[in-house]
Amino acid sequence: MYLSMVETTGITPSASRRVYEHVKRRLVDGSLEDGVLLSEGAVADEVGVSRTPVREAFLLLEGEGLLALYPKRGALVLPVGAREARDMYDARALVEGDAVRTVLARPRDAALLADLRGIVAEQRHLQASDDLVAAAEADRRLHRAWVAAAGNQVLLRFFDGLRDRQDRVTVATMRRGGGLPAELVDEHEAIVDAVDARDVDRAVALLAAHLDRARVAGEG
Repeated sequence: MYLSMVETTGITPSASRRVYEHVKRRLVDGSLEDGVLLSEGAVADEVGVSRTPVREAFLLLEGEGLLALYPKRGALVLPVGAREARDMYDARALVEGDAVRTVLARPRDAALLADLRGIVAEQRHLQASDDLVAAAEADRRLHRAWVAAAGNQVLLRFFDGLRDRQDRVTVATMRRGGGLPAELVDEHEAIVDAVDARDVDRAVALLAAHLDRARVAGEG
């Protein structure tokens, strides 16, 4: 859909993509607060483009549940309510738990394990950083890795949609706690250790407990 929109308007993909990434980063890092009404003209001036690619980027972000468009007024930043956040964690526990079971029912995936270990090492490094967006992105990549490895593209798209909304909650939680907590990285490492040991029951149990603690932290 994105390419067809670009082709029919004559706007280069880079213009819409630049606006999309600019607005999405501000949504995730919390600099655009819930309930703010974004103006097409203001965003166009910020990025240095015309209003057409801004409109296209807004449509993409609306499709991800991050904005609500109001014709001739702008785009409203949608809040993530407590009930929705709880539901997202519950949905993730189901999707990710099934993915881990699927992955561990297959022969050992050395590339996946190397990827997981690398992300955990990156998170250790990010503990000394104040880049909360990078920390949230690393968290997302780790959890996404086993969903992607399971090979169900429908569930992967569903997971991506959940994380698009939830990343705002993740960054807000880290900001309240002063950064990326060591406990979160320790839990990730324990899950990866269980995956490496091919202990499916332990891996799924650790994952469920980890997501439940993250949910509680997000409600704080």
